[in-house]
Amino acid sequence: MSVFDGLQVDSALSYLIALLIPALDAVLPALPGETAVIALGVTTAGSADPRIALLIACATAGAFLGDNLCYLLGRRFGPLVQRRFFTTPRGAKARAWAERSLERFGTQLIIVCRFIPGGRTAVTLTCGLVGYPRKRFTVATAVAATIWALYSFFIGRLGGQAFEDNIWAGLAIAFGASIAISALIEVIRRLWGRRRRRAQAAAAPAEGRAPVLD
Repeated sequence: MSVFDGLQVDSALSYLIALLIPALDAVLPALPGETAVIALGVTTAGSADPRIALLIACATAGAFLGDNLCYLLGRRFGPLVQRRFFTTPRGAKARAWAERSLERFGTQLIIVCRFIPGGRTAVTLTCGLVGYPRKRFTVATAVAATIWALYSFFIGRLGGQAFEDNIWAGLAIAFGASIAISALIEVIRRLWGRRRRRAQAAAAPAEGRAPVLD
């Protein structure tokens, strides 16, 4: 019996996984939310069952609930969240980046951070900590969750269709593609950040230079 036999469109377990793992993986990083949704896409790749839309809806709802759980934790339990996630140098750096980026990009950042490794947790918790407007946060996370669920599920389906007779190969290819896309987004983010810092550094001396009088 394959480990994937229970991950079919007619299995209640599939819907439970699609909902719960993406909902909890932001605060419990050991839970592989994206991997779970990709695996569901791989295992249902040969099916045209209309209930696949329900699987995607469950993944979307789970991702949305997870983001808003992080916001609630940051808002209601700020000191505890600060100690748990942001006391280490790496955590403090992640929060500082999230705060700076929220001021500059706002809603766009909340959507894009879904695809940045570690970005989702840092940004959604920070939104709660700093009191980011709840309505804007809700709209942004709804958009982000929908894009993420469709993206993860259909990457899985593409991998499953490419390797119909070898589900493990399909999962490996789909997961590898997801990692590559996330890495590309991270590289673009870093390059953009460096370019912006260089532009700010170049502008600073010019702003501080006294005007030349004739």
